Amino acid sequence: MSDLGSEEQDEAGEGEAGVGEYDGDRNAEGERHGYGKARLPNGDTYEGEYERGLRSGRGTYRFKSGALYTGNYLQNKKHGKGIFFYPDGSKYSGDWVDDQRQGHGEYMYANGDSYTGEWFNHKRHGHGIYVYKDSGSKYVGRWVNGIQEGPAEIIHLNHRFIGRFFNGKPLGRGKYVFDFGCEQHGEYIQLEQEKGEEEEEEEVPLPVEPTWKAIEITKLTPWTPKDEKPPSPREASLEAAAAAETGEEEMPPVAVTEESAEGGDVEPSAHEPSEGLSPAGDAGEEGEGRREEEANEVREDQETTDLGG
Repeated sequence: MSDLGSEEQDEAGEGEAGVGEYDGDRNAEGERHGYGKARLPNGDTYEGEYERGLRSGRGTYRFKSGALYTGNYLQNKKHGKGIFFYPDGSKYSGDWVDDQRQGHGEYMYANGDSYTGEWFNHKRHGHGIYVYKDSGSKYVGRWVNGIQEGPAEIIHLNHRFIGRFFNGKPLGRGKYVFDFGCEQHGEYIQLEQEKGEEEEEEEVPLPVEPTWKAIEITKLTPWTPKDEKPPSPREASLEAAAAAETGEEEMPPVAVTEESAEGGDVEPSAHEPSEGLSPAGDAGEEGEGRREEEANEVREDQETTDLGG
């Protein structure tokens, strides 16, 4: 989408005395100087400040086409802060230098898209954010002469891509980060267009869309401060046990980790009963003794019966 409207041509000059109609202040030489209103020969109008016959300072310029600029001028050129309203409904608000969008500004496009960031010579140039209204996605990264180029991030509804762009397309290594907790690493590869038998070698090949090649899927990469490595759950457990033996202040309990859940080496809790003092073990020993007493009583009864018989 182009950022330059046809109405954004050089505005009519007013350097010559008597050009168009004018109502306002003048200096001793008769030049338009101070505040005034002008109707130019091409049908455009201007109301604002003048300096020695030229638009300089704050003013509003209305184009015959329906476009409108309100902001700062310097020697007949838009310079400083200003807002440009286009006939199609789009709008630019930001910095101007020598009649060009340059510096920092926001462009609201007619289709609802928007760009906020740096400009140079009327084009998106530097770092900026482009939001696509239809999908809600946004590009956050570098621009060169109006084209996406350099390190950037494309943010979608439930995932995002982090990588580099070249000539408006992702190219090279990057990764997709998904909200459900994983990353897909890979790279965008620019494939060469296959030539037909009848095609001449001198013909310029048509551009081919880069192809994504997945390499691996990993968990989300956690952020860790530079030069700092957090202890593993195993190391944390050992440190807590050592602190308890030396009589140090009791530490908060360590959360159960995958290692302990899978049967790894875990120190038994001081509050858990040992096997020798288990209630279940005592009940088993008592039941076994009772069964032996009953068996002895049966044998004694049997012997008495035999003697009596």
